[in-house]
Amino acid sequence: MKGSGIGGQAVMEGIMMKNGDRYAVGVRRPDKEIIVKTSEYPSYIKGKKVLSLPFVRGVFNFVDSLVLGMKTLTYSAGFFEDEEEEQKPEKEPSKLEKKLDAFLDTKKGMDILMGITIAISLVFSIALFVLVPYFASTLLKKVTDNMTVIVTVEGILKMIIFLGYIYAISRMKDIQRVFMYHGAEHKCINCIEHGLELNVENVMKSSREHKRCGTSFLLIVMVVSVFIHMFVRVDSRALGFAIRILLLPVVAGVSYEFIRLAGSSENRFVAALSRPGMMLQHMTTREPQAGMVEVAIAAVEAVFDWKKFLNENFDAHYELTEREYVCGEFLVREGGRLMPIEAKETLDAKVKA
Repeated sequence: MKGSGIGGQAVMEGIMMKNGDRYAVGVRRPDKEIIVKTSEYPSYIKGKKVLSLPFVRGVFNFVDSLVLGMKTLTYSAGFFEDEEEEQKPEKEPSKLEKKLDAFLDTKKGMDILMGITIAISLVFSIALFVLVPYFASTLLKKVTDNMTVIVTVEGILKMIIFLGYIYAISRMKDIQRVFMYHGAEHKCINCIEHGLELNVENVMKSSREHKRCGTSFLLIVMVVSVFIHMFVRVDSRALGFAIRILLLPVVAGVSYEFIRLAGSSENRFVAALSRPGMMLQHMTTREPQAGMVEVAIAAVEAVFDWKKFLNENFDAHYELTEREYVCGEFLVREGGRLMPIEAKETLDAKVKA
């Protein structure tokens, strides 16, 4: 698999795709028309050598992704807020509402709103995934002084809360559609990175698992935090919580480096470590509809020349008619059953035969 360098995320009834500093948001409007907006979002770390160092860059890339993700999600939601407003009976807005709307229409207003939203999201995440499991585990001090047991229970509680949260939101109807677009995003990237022409048929047959997924990143964050806290221990509850907050950039930096390595490595050990995150993606992605794939393709083509990428990195491109791509592996149908293809030369020979 050849890395393309593109990534993205699902938004409301659409997909955001990013390539370098350029990104595109493709949205299927209520009238079924596909709208694609392209813009630039320069990274905070661009051109700053000290901030491009391993482990440091992960923290800033995480912040970049969070801000851009919130920005594009807000943009996509605007299409459906307008529709809801049109369906409501006309009502004269108050002076306060007029001033607030006018303020939010400015860049400064939107930046402030974005900052408040991100801050609230971070506080909620820290409270749910850090504070709750930590303080719950410290209750064990009433029955044991064994810090290994206490930290282990904290890690178990953290994983249970995380997986439970993922499962709970995956049951929500609106989120399920977002997860279908998430699946379309993965399928598009997999289609390109395996040398296939970007069309609806090829994308639909591609895998919805990808090593660089944010779901995998979050799972790695949980696992890395458990291991780090095994070695960084204090007796004070307040100090213990403070240390967990201060170590969050370290956890994010280590996790980012692993995801970066996994996305560019074919090492079997790295692949094995990536499997739990890819399996978890079956909860955060769904099989998309063809119309969703069309939106994803439109977003990709707005910022990425996939034809040039294929010509530069692959000798030939195939339609998924003689073979199938399942769970990160190429397979070819022989005698009514699927058999793995380990080398591209073998694949070529099978197709030509």
